[in-house]
Amino acid sequence: MSSALIPSFRAAVRRRLLPWFANNARDLPWRAEPRPPYAVWISEIMLQQTRVDTVLPYFRRFLARFPDPAALAAAPLRDVLKLWEGLGYYARARQIHKTAHLLVRDHGGKLPADPAQLAALPGFGPYTSAAVASFAFGHPLAVLDGNVIRVFARLLALPDDVGRPATKKKLQLLADALLLRDRPGTVNEAWMELGALVCTPRNPRCPACPLRAVCRAATLKTPEAYPKKKKKMKVPHKIVGAAVILNAKNQILIAQRQAEGGMLAGLWEFPGGKIAEGETMPQCIARELKEEMGIAIEVGPHLVTVPHAYTHFTIELHAHFARIQTGRPRHIECADHAWVTRDQFDSYPFSKADLDIIRALRALSKPPRYRDFFPKPAP
Repeated sequence: MSSALIPSFRAAVRRRLLPWFANNARDLPWRAEPRPPYAVWISEIMLQQTRVDTVLPYFRRFLARFPDPAALAAAPLRDVLKLWEGLGYYARARQIHKTAHLLVRDHGGKLPADPAQLAALPGFGPYTSAAVASFAFGHPLAVLDGNVIRVFARLLALPDDVGRPATKKKLQLLADALLLRDRPGTVNEAWMELGALVCTPRNPRCPACPLRAVCRAATLKTPEAYPKKKKKMKVPHKIVGAAVILNAKNQILIAQRQAEGGMLAGLWEFPGGKIAEGETMPQCIARELKEEMGIAIEVGPHLVTVPHAYTHFTIELHAHFARIQTGRPRHIECADHAWVTRDQFDSYPFSKADLDIIRALRALSKPPRYRDFFPKPAP
């Protein structure tokens, strides 16, 4: 990028972008003044790969329950995961819980103002460190998130793949050059807001853009051609089975995933797993329960099929009623188990796919009863 463009871009930031932001910025709870660094941090973690309208109710509930790092650190992880339930990317919740403990232990229960100390905390990568440092403490550090990358790529009509580290480094240098040191947080948020409200991925509102006069993609009338990205590979699709196991007391068996090593670590689920080649769904579920909990089960009627998309793959989850034939649940490939009624699920944190199974159970005209599906007792 030619350095000759920098003065015109900087002038456009001060004369056009910032006035536009002052008139169009959304009224968001984490922007309330004065800005508590803790609230800024939690909002930034929640907003990673998640839309603002999705985050808003979660943010309000989370801050009401955990108003500061000390309250967050004192809470059991299960309570933190429960409040995060449905927001996805649960590693974020585990990470902030871990970080809260470090803040209480090493920083007097507060986020440090020093950017270097922020960057040393778990979960504080370059973006989060710059965002919290600039929004909460006024440090002149430029942020580079997906919205900013898209805006910059269109301003420059950038032909480079924005997924490449070299391209991101180039865009970070641009963000650094365009940051106004007297208003770093405001400039950062203005770029992000422009990407969220005007320079959107599809159907950008170029006539409403305060920077259209200096935007090369707008001049070329090709904004949706940018940013350039490497073509995505086909997303894998997995067929999965889950058991809704009933006992004679009409309770349902749920299992807790191992606390470490998985993307849904620590959450509760209806036990099961991925189908193997040549298996029927009942065979899959029976095998998985033997491997996971050491029990032999009889697989009964189908309850619901749940389609769900994760970041790197999709699943089709088939839930079937089942009962134990022999054995007692053991923690072979799970951390814990519990027998619960349909009304007790709210005490446990589940993933979105398992929440759909719960919704299907609650949609039944009456609570599921063992004898309705298995009239004869297990041997």
